[in-house]
Amino acid sequence: MTETLAELAAQLELRHPDAVISTALAHGELTVMVDAASLVRFVEFLKTDATCQFSSLIDITAVDYPERAGARFEMVYHFLSMYQNHRIRLKLAVREDEIVPSISAVHPSANWFEREVFDMFGILFSGHPDLRRILTDYGFRGHPLRKDFPTTGYTEVRYDEAKKRVIYEPVTLVQEYRQFDFMSPWEGAQYVLPGDDKAKG
Repeated sequence: MTETLAELAAQLELRHPDAVISTALAHGELTVMVDAASLVRFVEFLKTDATCQFSSLIDITAVDYPERAGARFEMVYHFLSMYQNHRIRLKLAVREDEIVPSISAVHPSANWFEREVFDMFGILFSGHPDLRRILTDYGFRGHPLRKDFPTTGYTEVRYDEAKKRVIYEPVTLVQEYRQFDFMSPWEGAQYVLPGDDKAKG
């Protein structure tokens, strides 16, 4: 399998030098860094070429590297070829202000994946037929999977019994709930919880 993927990587580099930035083979998986301008054409080639036939789009996601200079995000695409029994991963470096071309015209299932990436990371896609939030509410502020997004969020949603409706309020956490005891009851604790008694030797 590894030899076959190595041959595929060499073939992709040879046939698409403008699209393929680099290839890497690790743990029996092929990862290809792709140029954004050639993404749609390259994905179409992977789907239709007889030696590839990556006809199944498995997943699209992103990774946030806020400290990295230049391209903050990395788009990640996973494809499967049931005909060749191969998997391939495409990666695409994306700046915070950059718009990524949508591949929904080649793989219609990319529609919701790209909407999820937009909702969770704030990455925009050009040529997408319906780019709007898919998991969060319409008035939601921020993008939850960015690493600078606060774990508590900005607002909390609850049902108000008196008003008989759902209301949105700024998050207010009482300070005492933020005090955590990180001491393990099994290692060096000054107290013993019921059932934690250790045998005396």
